[in-house]
Amino acid sequence: MVEAEKEQIYNIPLRDAKRAPKWKRAKVAIKDIRKFLGKHMKSEDIKLDRGINEKVWERGSQKPPTMIRIRAMKFSDGQVQAELAGE
Repeated sequence: MVEAEKEQIYNIPLRDAKRAPKWKRAKVAIKDIRKFLGKHMKSEDIKLDRGINEKVWERGSQKPPTMIRIRAMKFSDGQVQAELAGE
């Protein structure tokens, strides 16, 4: 397995998902997570763990969490893998 070059824990604010219509908020929150990680980890290739998706959709599409804590790892090939911090 390839070793991670960079590992970082981020608290990602998802308050901006409220700008979307109620039925699209969880979907927008996932896009915001990808955008945040792309900006801070400087990569386009981002893989989100299943746990992140389950956490965002836990209360349905209308009520995503306002903040999520994520552990992101960047590998030498430029790929970023993210998972929930603390798991």
